Amino acid sequence: MIDVKNKNIDELNFLCEEIREKILTVVSKNGGHLSSTLGAVELIVAMHFVFDAKSDPFIFDVSHQAYAHKLLTNRWDDFETLREFNGISGFTKPSESSYDYFIAGHSSTSISLAVGSAKAIALKGEDRVPVALIGDGSMSAGMVYEALNELGHRKYPLVIILNDNEMSIGPAIGAISKYLSQAMAGRFYQKLKTKTEKLLSHLPESASYLAKKFEESFRLITPGLLFEELGLEYIGPINGHNLEDLIETLKQAKELNKPVIVHAQTLKGKGYTQAEGQLEHWHGVSPFDIESGKSIKKSNKKSATTVFSDKLLELAIKDNRVVGATAAMPSGTGLSRLIENFPDRFWDVAIAEEHAVTSMASLAKEGFKPFIAIYSTFLQRAFDQIIHDVAIMKLPVVFAIDRGGIVGEDGETHQGVFDISYLRIIPNLTIFAPRDEKTLELAIEFAYKFNTPCAFRYPRGNFIEIDNKFKTEYKNFELGKSELLRDANENILFIGFGNGVHRAINTANLIDKDIAILDLKFIKPLDEEKLIELCKFKKWFIFSDSIKQGGVASAILEFLSSKRIFNIEVISFEFEDNFIPHGKTSDVEEYLNLTPIKLANKVINYLRG
Repeated sequence: MIDVKNKNIDELNFLCEEIREKILTVVSKNGGHLSSTLGAVELIVAMHFVFDAKSDPFIFDVSHQAYAHKLLTNRWDDFETLREFNGISGFTKPSESSYDYFIAGHSSTSISLAVGSAKAIALKGEDRVPVALIGDGSMSAGMVYEALNELGHRKYPLVIILNDNEMSIGPAIGAISKYLSQAMAGRFYQKLKTKTEKLLSHLPESASYLAKKFEESFRLITPGLLFEELGLEYIGPINGHNLEDLIETLKQAKELNKPVIVHAQTLKGKGYTQAEGQLEHWHGVSPFDIESGKSIKKSNKKSATTVFSDKLLELAIKDNRVVGATAAMPSGTGLSRLIENFPDRFWDVAIAEEHAVTSMASLAKEGFKPFIAIYSTFLQRAFDQIIHDVAIMKLPVVFAIDRGGIVGEDGETHQGVFDISYLRIIPNLTIFAPRDEKTLELAIEFAYKFNTPCAFRYPRGNFIEIDNKFKTEYKNFELGKSELLRDANENILFIGFGNGVHRAINTANLIDKDIAILDLKFIKPLDEEKLIELCKFKKWFIFSDSIKQGGVASAILEFLSSKRIFNIEVISFEFEDNFIPHGKTSDVEEYLNLTPIKLANKVINYLRG
């Protein structure tokens, strides 16, 4: 571990420069989160200077900004493997290092975790202080305020560093605000406040009232009123890149022995000119050239997200009932173009997946056609709202589920493998999936015309490619209807769902047998008539980018059992009951034995008995 506690300010500033250079070099090669983590370097160095990383819980919200923490805690050399298969994770991960308190990939969990750790520390009677680093974007989620509400009541010693890199809490009010913030962080003010509170408790009501009003007026000059009203001490805003001020402020916050919010203003992308400022595309990046800032990875094919964005824009132009929302992922979901063209009809509601779903339910009730563009991993956070606010009332909300399947380098917290299983149990919800770019357009058309809740999924990046010799006609989606892409004379049927269709085709092409291939298209409702017809094939192999439990094979087996059909062998090539690690998608598929060659060998071995 790099010893920061014995370094002076000049040495610490030099260390920050070294950390930034290391981050920039590795992320430009491997991809990863960039602008947020560059902006948090001084904050993290100051945390390590003031607190004890071996005992004090260091809790990072989302943790995509924690690269400096990794570099300070025995991972400088290993950092070269960032986000590679079997390499360093892009998020904090306790199995990777004892200095990582909790795994985190989704936002707004840090303060709840910090409150929980503070409770444990109090119960154990230990002298430790949790410190949570949270970005101002994460403050848009309701979970944060649930935690703050209890913290303000319980008063556990805890330091929350609010990394304000968008000035969304409130800008500093010039020199006066800076002076007052420094004064409020000082020992004199804190002692005066404590003595004043004791004095007020003994004063007559009229005098007490006037004194309280004076204190409230004083606090109104700074942006911390909200936190003060919740029962928390507030210090700030301070310059999040001034190490000397940061260290002094964090020392004072720690000594207060109560819950404290330290509001630090930082610059996203600090130290790399191209990424500095509010530039969303520098938040998470693929490999890029440092000099030019241009992406190295290029593809001539349209990504599934771009196909979705183009088609939805086409529908929005012709029908003003088409509206939509995303939860803090406008670029990632392709909704940014629609927000630009129709700012009154498409919204980024911030990190508030529950609110996104429920607000769109109201729009559906009012006669609009809402599309919720959301990653599979984040839709999990709105599970109750899908049931309670959409499905029960059969409202025609469309869930456009991006990143269905393996997402690669983001790993366990982001793999989109559970959506089929948890959506399939919800009544009144129709679920389907396209197999390629053209069928994605047809899926969107179907969803647009459909008058009850529906969800369709598509992969990150491009669909799986197949041999151009395999030609099929494109048919419109019909409710609950599958499509037999190839019939056969032998006893084998490959059933694909979504991206799994082309995996099935590529696998079949490696096997010297006549294999039938079915594009299931709908997982709910199933095409029962077609499945009964295909019972002439006795061995069914299932291909889908989903978890086995509650997945596609599970749905088919449930159907066969309900019809008392027991002479069909169903073999699933869906994901096993494990969380899937990070790494390039091709490396992860190799590890999971899901490449066409490995799947073909599995099929051949199975047929041999």
